[in-house]
Formats: sequence, C-alpha cells, structure tokens
Amino acid sequence: MKQGVLITAFNQFNLLKKLVDFFDDDFSILIFLDKKCNFSENEIETLRNLKNVVFLTKPYVVNWGGSKQLKSRLLLAEEAVKYTDLEYFHFITGQDYPIKSCDYMKKFLNANKGKEFIRYDELPRKDWNGNGGLDRMRYYHFFDYFNYYTKNGRKMIVRLVRLQKFLKINRKISEGFPKLYGGFPFWTLSYPCLKYIVDYTKENPNFLRRFEFCFAGTEIFFQTLIMNSPMKENVVNKSLRYSDWHKGKKSAPSVLDETDYEKISASEALFARKFTFPDSEKLILKLEENLF
Repeated sequence: MKQGVLITAFNQFNLLKKLVDFFDDDFSILIFLDKKCNFSENEIETLRNLKNVVFLTKPYVVNWGGSKQLKSRLLLAEEAVKYTDLEYFHFITGQDYPIKSCDYMKKFLNANKGKEFIRYDELPRKDWNGNGGLDRMRYYHFFDYFNYYTKNGRKMIVRLVRLQKFLKINRKISEGFPKLYGGFPFWTLSYPCLKYIVDYTKENPNFLRRFEFCFAGTEIFFQTLIMNSPMKENVVNKSLRYSDWHKGKKSAPSVLDETDYEKISASEALFARKFTFPDSEKLILKLEENLF
C-alpha cells in the first residue's frame, strides 16, 4: 500500500532528514517549511533531493495557533491528492517520529482499509478552556500577527481578547454552520476522505473564511468537516499518535527521551511526539534497534 506523509517543519534539520530517510519507497513525502525556519539553502536542497520527497514548499511565516497554520496543512493536502496512487495520508510535524515499521503501517492500513483515524469530540468540550473551546471561534484571535511564544506577543493576543469581551464583541456562529467538533490535530486519513476535504474547501470558501482569526483552527477544521460528512460512519476515534502531557516536564507535550521507551513500545500508535535533538537521540536509536 502506497502512502503519503505530510510534514510541517520549522527547525531541527537533522531530525527532519532522519525522519524522511526512515520511510521506504512506498511512502511519498510532502514538506511545508515555515518561512522563518533556520535551514540553510544547502539543507533545503538536500531535503528536496531526497528520493521520496515529491513536494517541498516554503511560502510564508506560520505562527502557532494562527490561521496560516491551518492553511499550511490544507496546502499540503491539496498537493497530496494529486497523487492518486496514494491510498492513505499521515499528517505529522518535523518533531514527530514513527514508532512502528513501514511494513507494520502497510499491513495495519490494509487490514483497516476505508477507516479514518482522527480524534474528535463534540464542542463544547469540558476539558477545553473558553466555553469548552467555542471562544476559539467567537472572538478574533491575532496569532498570525503576534507570536504567542514571545512575551509581548502573548500579552497582545490575550489583551485583545479581553478587550473584545469588555466590548461584548461576539462572532456569532451562523445557524447553518456545521456542528463543531474538535480534537488532536494529527490524523491518518484515506485518499477519498482527504479529497473530500480539499474539494469541500474549494467549493465552500466561506467555510474556510470563517476560520480566519480563529484560535488553533487545526484542532477544529478537520474534525468538523469529517464528522459532518458521509465519512463519519468510517471514523475511528483515535489519532494513532503517542504523546505525554505530563506537567512535570518542560514542554506540552513533553519532549520524549529514552525513559519513555517502555510506554512507547507498548503503544498501538504509529507515531509519537515530540522529539528533539539531542534529547531524543538515544530514544530513536533504541527504537531503531528494538522496534523496527
């Protein structure tokens, strides 16, 4: 079974190259590089010339949480469905890594052909802040204009939402809008499902436009489209991704290292996140030696 791997990345060149090199000839790789990535031109050309890389683009700057984060994934999806020989697509980032072999992935998806793997819940969700996640759509969020991971950027984003609440601004969700679903922004989808998403987005530009100034639309857009589509009966409510959200570690999700090996090896997931070099190097070596 031939599969596509859609990757967005902005740093960690050595990890990204190792990730791409992992896949065999039955996998086609499509890469979106954030324009602010720190790769040299030589490094970008190295990626572009790897045998299974069929598409690499670097069109614009992406800030976490902004609408361009969603548009980068849709850009990859639009390109991916041009390859009609690919039966399944995995969306990951450059800080993800497979925890199952290529052969395992082929056999698993052959055995589950026609199923869609994406984590979803109806909105509002009890575990999401801001009215169960509805505030993500109800207010204007300026993540495309301010970087949340800078002190001043975070302050501006938060203050602008507070101002809207004070002024009683409310971006109403129209009655005819599809029922909202949300979940983990990583998925494994069949060709017909991804093609449906691409075609629907082109034919209904107002649907995508409603996600402008939405916070973390990547966690709502795909779930909402799929769960309001004919494909909803085929959805398995799993992302097939392993991650650790333990608060005792430095980031969310936590950076994985060799101490996570036992949990990862027991997981049914196909991929895990997140990895960084040098913290995760020993873990990747252990995975290569024992799981693959």
